[in-house]
Amino acid sequence: MKLEDLNRDSQNLLIVSAILLCIGIIMIYSASSCYAYEQYNDSAYYLKRHLMHFTFGLLLAGFFLKKGYKDLKKYAKVFLAVSIVGLVLALLPGIGREAGGAKRWVKLGFIGFQPSEFAGFFLIVYIADILDRKQTVIRSFLQGFMPPLMILGLSVLLILLQPDLGSSVCIMAVGLIMMFVSGVKMVYFLPFLIMVIPIFYFLIFKVAYRLRRIASYLDPWSDSQGAGFQIIQSFLALGSGGILGLGLGCSKQKLFYLPQAHTDFIFSIIGEETGIIGTLSVVALFVIFVWLGMRISIKAKDLFGRFLSLGITTSIGLKAIINIAVSTGAIPTKGPPLPFIGYGGTALIFNIIAVAVLINISNS
Repeated sequence: MKLEDLNRDSQNLLIVSAILLCIGIIMIYSASSCYAYEQYNDSAYYLKRHLMHFTFGLLLAGFFLKKGYKDLKKYAKVFLAVSIVGLVLALLPGIGREAGGAKRWVKLGFIGFQPSEFAGFFLIVYIADILDRKQTVIRSFLQGFMPPLMILGLSVLLILLQPDLGSSVCIMAVGLIMMFVSGVKMVYFLPFLIMVIPIFYFLIFKVAYRLRRIASYLDPWSDSQGAGFQIIQSFLALGSGGILGLGLGCSKQKLFYLPQAHTDFIFSIIGEETGIIGTLSVVALFVIFVWLGMRISIKAKDLFGRFLSLGITTSIGLKAIINIAVSTGAIPTKGPPLPFIGYGGTALIFNIIAVAVLINISNS
């Protein structure tokens, strides 16, 4: 597929995605260089790894563009099986790699990946497929509502066992939105929500470290050297940037003050170095991305393409909202990396693939 063969929506989506990816390359080096030099004696350590993931993502994106999105439908069940196996492997001793008290990574030889990231993408493919196949019975509780919900519930449970509440909530929300748009009766969601709310209440308010995050969110200065440290440093980064920022590479908070500056809090470094102009520009790019993704979904020529593009767009948009909300203190500290920009190899690869699938749907 050549650039001149793309329609207007696809071209605009490609331009927006490319700008976000370029911002990510620049900001990952800026945010991680000092930490990388201190840890690995190589200031470009994280940049090199990011570019490696970026290149691999582009190769896979080219493959998906060539094959066509309808081929995904043929292998939807295979993708589901792979995602479930990956999530189980993350929990197994010797295979699952623990970091920060959570088993969210799988290490097989020299290859490491985060199963929840590709599980999110594969689940979107499978749910789009099952919602398409069951359109004639979609308003039935047993045949239309329960099958996708059971698959979604199993996947979310495996992610919760890692534990990873943020990814679980994001995946659950995307799946339910897809089901709602597909025509599932709203009344079916009520008993499900009545059952789920107490579970999430327990997971949030009855788990000590999550409760500390809630407390630090409400009053971070009450524990400024503990649970509230990250968000306070994020506030300082965003506040010191002003309108135009301190300049690229001139962040002070990345100098071992703001933890995970190149991953969870890269938006804060963008604010410090490029100011409110830079942060608003990033927000505007994501708004345009979501708008274009929704246009592609509405214009899709078949239901599978419509549900698939809706799920992809919703997932990327929701992750961006959560990450930016965390960085600005709007919600407690938790969530995925900023799509296309934050450091995270598996997430970057599947975000690039997602763009290729959206372009394919748009031009089919």
